[in-house]
Amino acid sequence: MKWKEIKILRLLLLSCLLLFGLTNSIFAQDAKQIIQKAENAIKGKSSSHSIMEMTITTSDYTRTMKMESWSLGTSKSLVKILAPAREAGNRTLKLGNEIWMYLRNTETTIRIPPSMMLQSWNGSDYTYDDMVREETLAEDYAITIIGSEKVDNIDCWKLQLVPKPNAPVVWGKILYWVRKEDDLPSLVEYFDEKGKLMRTMEMGDFKTIGGRKIPTTWTMYNSDKTHSTEIRMDEAAFDIKISEKIFSLKELEK
Repeated sequence: MKWKEIKILRLLLLSCLLLFGLTNSIFAQDAKQIIQKAENAIKGKSSSHSIMEMTITTSDYTRTMKMESWSLGTSKSLVKILAPAREAGNRTLKLGNEIWMYLRNTETTIRIPPSMMLQSWNGSDYTYDDMVREETLAEDYAITIIGSEKVDNIDCWKLQLVPKPNAPVVWGKILYWVRKEDDLPSLVEYFDEKGKLMRTMEMGDFKTIGGRKIPTTWTMYNSDKTHSTEIRMDEAAFDIKISEKIFSLKELEK
C-alpha cells in the first residue's frame, strides 16, 4: 500500500473516531435533557404543592391515607398525613440531607438515620427516601439512551442511569422510560448494586392538573409484585410561592 493511501486511511479512521465521539456526546446530552424535562414536568423547577391519596394493597389488607405535600428547591420538603384520624397530623420533613418525623399521638420528633432511608414509609412500598427526596437524577447519574420501546402502546425513550462515582444514591442502576410525545415519565425500574430488580414504578392516568399534563397515578410494586402502593394525585400546583417557614423543626412540632 502506498504512503498516500495509508495517510488517507488514517484520516478516514480519525474522522470516524471523532464522529463517533461527537455522536456519543450528543446522545448523552439528549439523554440528560430528556430526564430533566421529565423530572421538571412532575416536580416543578422551583416548588410544588399537592394533595394526594395513597393506597397500600397486600394479600391481607388494603388501607388508604390522604396526604398533603410541599417542596421547595431540592433540599426542603414536607409530607403531612391528613387521614385516617389515627395518623392525621403525622409529618415527615426533609432539611438538606436530614429527615425528621413528627408523631402527633406521642408528640415526639424523631430523626431518621441514613441507615433507615430505604425502610418502608408507613408500611408502603415507598421508602423514606422516596417520600421526601428531591434528588437531581441528571446530576447524580450518568445517563444514556439504550433504546426505544412502547409502554402502554406509547413510544418511549428507554434510558439507563448508572451512579456517578461517589454520588449519594442508593440504586446500582435505574431504567427509565420517557414518553416521546410529551416528555413524561411512564415506567421506572430500580436495581440494586448486584443488578437485581428490586421494584418497579408505573405511571398512568395522564391528564392536566395544576396547569400541566402529568401522570396522576404512581404505582410502586415490590420485586415479585405481591404487594403494591398507589399514589393518586388529586390536586397539584407547581412553581408557586411557598414560605420557607414551614420547613423547620419548630413548625414541624406545631
